Amino acid sequence: MSEVFTLDTWSLRILQELQRDARQTLQQIADAVGLSPTPCWRRIKAMEDAGVIRGYSALVDRSRVGLSLLVVVEVNLAAHTEELVRGFERAVAAEPAIVRCLSTTGQADYILTVMMPDIAAYERFLHATLFKLPGVTHVRSSIVLKEIKADVRLPVAALASEAAAPRTQAHERRARTARGGPKS
Repeated sequence: MSEVFTLDTWSLRILQELQRDARQTLQQIADAVGLSPTPCWRRIKAMEDAGVIRGYSALVDRSRVGLSLLVVVEVNLAAHTEELVRGFERAVAAEPAIVRCLSTTGQADYILTVMMPDIAAYERFLHATLFKLPGVTHVRSSIVLKEIKADVRLPVAALASEAAAPRTQAHERRARTARGGPKS
């Protein structure tokens, strides 16, 4: 598990803005969150360096580019040896039509999300690729009828309330002292 990078309210606001529209200028982001550009840039750079921000990309409408079939696939493996699991996961990672792969508990060992132009293409994919992945013994496909929500943005707004939570009396005393106020 990776280390958690501590984010304050300003950094969380910056993340919200970048997730809303990463094509904004630094000045636009700074204005939106209430910082000047230099500290805003420093925070963005620190989050990039720490791996909080992994990159920037365009959101593409899958149906507009001909990928109108979305399939959720449950997969079970014959065994759970290290070699077999690694082989399966490498093969999945190398397959562009599989856009998401989750290792899960429950009935399925893995849950995949697959995008295809149509059902005929998916059938070909099943026989030519999916059934031939290392260790696959069972595949259960669910065709998605309608996508209700497909948001890739993380719910960082929920974290903002924690970062802005009321401080303890000791924190308030230290803050007043640092500003030159009474210690009370």
